[in-house]
Amino acid sequence: MTGAAGGDGASGAAGGSGPADGAAQPSTVPVPTLNIANLLTISRLVLVPLFVVALFASSAGEAEGDSGEMWRYVAAALFALAALTDNVDGWVARKYDLITDFGKIADPIADKALIGAALVGLSMLGELSWWVTIVIAVRELGVTLLRFWVIRRGVIPASRGGKAKTLAQVVAIGLFLLPLPAVLDVVSWAVLVAALVLTVATGLDYVVRALRLRASTSGGDS
Repeated sequence: MTGAAGGDGASGAAGGSGPADGAAQPSTVPVPTLNIANLLTISRLVLVPLFVVALFASSAGEAEGDSGEMWRYVAAALFALAALTDNVDGWVARKYDLITDFGKIADPIADKALIGAALVGLSMLGELSWWVTIVIAVRELGVTLLRFWVIRRGVIPASRGGKAKTLAQVVAIGLFLLPLPAVLDVVSWAVLVAALVLTVATGLDYVVRALRLRASTSGGDS
């Protein structure tokens, strides 16, 4: 998640060695947009349509009388690989100071594209209720709009609940993607319910924090 961190690494490196003797300070080398962290984010976006094709190929195979089980495993594997890059790109960006404006924009887009494609795809196949997809979609859209609403006032950092929400959503979707025995449906739904609770709770928490940020900065302006 290349947009998860701020510029802490760059500012820390620049703040420790001031030119005490009056010598000119070397110019900061700009971070190239085409770096490994952003390439991982782009790869996640590329995997989304491949995942969708595999998901619907499994349904087409079943309709034609063939087993679509292989394609479901392919779809689940592509989804897991894409979700893994979500963690790796952020770690790489923070560790090697590769945070860019492109990454800050592309990373959340890639996250929402992956989760949204999976939810809509499963709902279209009749394997997931549409109300589940709508609840999660409304929450994500609302949080995105709130970010734009407070962007000039400050940045609301990701909470532990938000990270737990994302993990729960990924695990729940993964369980629904896999061709598991019917006896394990209760497990899939239990994880999904937990994901929904975290989705709604963290959404409300974000609203409260956004309102507090707006109130505190408005007071400072006056």
